Amino acid sequence: MAPGTVSRPKARPTLPSPLAASGRRSIFIQTESTPNADALKFLPSYRVLPEGLSSPFLEYLSPRSTLAPPYPSPLAARLMNVDGITSVFYGADFITVTKAAEANWAHVKPEVFSLITEAVTSGEQIVSVVENRSAEAGQEGGEQDTLGYDESDSEVVGMIKELLETRIRPAIREDGGDIEFRGFENGQVLLKLRGACRTCDSSTVTLKNGIESMLMHYIEEVQGVEQVLDQEEEVAMKEFARFEEKLKQQKGPDAVASTEGKGSLDRAEA
Repeated sequence: MAPGTVSRPKARPTLPSPLAASGRRSIFIQTESTPNADALKFLPSYRVLPEGLSSPFLEYLSPRSTLAPPYPSPLAARLMNVDGITSVFYGADFITVTKAAEANWAHVKPEVFSLITEAVTSGEQIVSVVENRSAEAGQEGGEQDTLGYDESDSEVVGMIKELLETRIRPAIREDGGDIEFRGFENGQVLLKLRGACRTCDSSTVTLKNGIESMLMHYIEEVQGVEQVLDQEEEVAMKEFARFEEKLKQQKGPDAVASTEGKGSLDRAEA
């Protein structure tokens, strides 16, 4: 460099705009399988939930819920209109779509992927926020995060929530779902699984082999974990119990259905 010459910083390369010249977003959408064969996870590299939402997820379990306040979703409405789709789950940055057991992904997935791609590349607002004049919410999970800090929580409940938030929730989200804390009664931790984990046949195994063992290891007051089920989930659990019994008859009493998936808790070590 010649004496007296001023060094000028090199110009930074210009990053591509999230909106292409046509006004459409250019975004890569990744698809992942989950431990639930009936659920697929889509990652649009784009925030799904609206900023400022107190809940970490929203779940749509019926076509009506996609239109109802306070968080209607045009995309969820279109997805629920696809033959065979039974629920749509939104995490902060991912979408989990669940189909009926008799539906075939080979027939359903192309349309689901196309609808998600169209919504994301067009810049459409995935979730709308409207005033709810009724006392009942149309979607599941629109309230406060149940794992969030509450000054009225006991020391034990605070420790349970911290373990669920830091050690359990990340793995559940990897599998396309989430978890709710529903209470701590008589030594039992009451939990609700959401998204891909809600109707997964292996959810009971996940609770017992992963979550329960970890909580009981760290917190002596915890004596067990119970899953809060709705009617659809109770049917799924009964079907899984029959499947396990059939498996034991075929392969012996030590046979266990495999439930491993990405981020699986089955091997969680305390």
